[in-house]
Amino acid sequence: MISRYTPRRIAAIFADDERLRRWLEVELLACEGWAELGRIPAADARRLRERARVDAGRVAELEAEQGHDVAAFVSAVQETLGDEGRWVHFGLTSSDLVDTTLAWQLRDAAAVIDEDAAALQAALAERAVEHRGTAMPGRTHGVHAEPITLGVKLANHYDEVRRSRARLAGAAAEVAVGQISGAVGTHAGVPPQVEEHVCRALGLAVAPAATQVVARDRHAALVSAAAILGGVLERLATAIRLLQQTEVGEAEEPFAERQKGSSAMPHKRNPVLCERICGMARVLRGHAATALEDVALWHERDISHSSAERIVLPDCCALVSYMLQLATRVVHGLGLDPARMSANLEWGGGLVYSQRVLSALVAEGGWPRERAYRAVQALALAAREGRGGFRELVLQSAEMRDALGEQGLARAFDLDEYLAHIDDTFRRLGLPLDSAPPVPAAKRPALAVEAGIGGGAGR
Repeated sequence: MISRYTPRRIAAIFADDERLRRWLEVELLACEGWAELGRIPAADARRLRERARVDAGRVAELEAEQGHDVAAFVSAVQETLGDEGRWVHFGLTSSDLVDTTLAWQLRDAAAVIDEDAAALQAALAERAVEHRGTAMPGRTHGVHAEPITLGVKLANHYDEVRRSRARLAGAAAEVAVGQISGAVGTHAGVPPQVEEHVCRALGLAVAPAATQVVARDRHAALVSAAAILGGVLERLATAIRLLQQTEVGEAEEPFAERQKGSSAMPHKRNPVLCERICGMARVLRGHAATALEDVALWHERDISHSSAERIVLPDCCALVSYMLQLATRVVHGLGLDPARMSANLEWGGGLVYSQRVLSALVAEGGWPRERAYRAVQALALAAREGRGGFRELVLQSAEMRDALGEQGLARAFDLDEYLAHIDDTFRRLGLPLDSAPPVPAAKRPALAVEAGIGGGAGR
């Protein structure tokens, strides 16, 4: 994990000291499970709980000598104990300890990530409701299509984050399973009752069928769900980046008062936060590929997954948590220019209304669709070439006036018609509705760009 991109709570879960502390807890719970079965003296189990300690420095020294991290850990713990130390790691194999602890860590990290995702979801809901009626151009292929509202646009991102939370919750439940089943998963050296005791105490499920390791499809599902969430965040960040382009100018990520956008060009205000999110999404997709490669281990286990997971799993959790927190900052501090949205909506003199003109000519004017399409397309082309605004050209068309009349033409260019079903989207998502109906941006006073929060360095 890179400290620059690792939130404090995730760092604490995967810190070396914390991992060793959790290893020790699993060992102590296993001994207590043995004691319940009468295999270990109860007094020894109590003394282990009271006296057992682990020192990360000593473990590192012993690992350098022994070449095995779990063996070094066991030796280091036993050095702090008397005769009762012989019960440490009794009947267990390394993966019993490592995989059960890893499940515990991932379960806790997933809970942190869900809190971060919930915060982003709430931010998107707030801004979506706030701008439920703020009209702007919808875009397909990057080209103006029909009017939309910023609220609906943000509501789509809200829905994606909501689905990602559900997907992550399912994957987190799958990976939160412990295993204390011995060398090949048959419980030959440690009975199922000990396994159940440990997992129950940690709040983990028990893997119903085992090898020496917890099956890695569970971990692959978690990392894949995280990578999908990364893609969801990338889509949000990309949308903001596109809206921040100088020629568009409808939205802008937060920019601090003393922030610098460029070392050379003082005028620059670059979307560096959103670009950072996009870059990290690429890393997450790489981690997902690695996690999928780790699924196919040899027979009851090999160790090819171990080195990869030491990097991929903590890093995945750190990146997702960081990206969610960053995205929440961006959404809360997003600067918006509804006046620019309205001006862009009128580009070409109302070209975005072409479909309503087409539909009116077909439904009300009785024109064949091909005739209507070609007539509207010709006027749209003229508007694009600067030979007049589209609305003006339509109103000047005698045959269209004859077909639709003045009122019919006015209805074809009524922005409110595009907003008629906005509330249905919000109701379906369970988002609250303002008491007042949506108001198109064209009918609202221009708003100043909202103040943002600090953005940090460019990379």
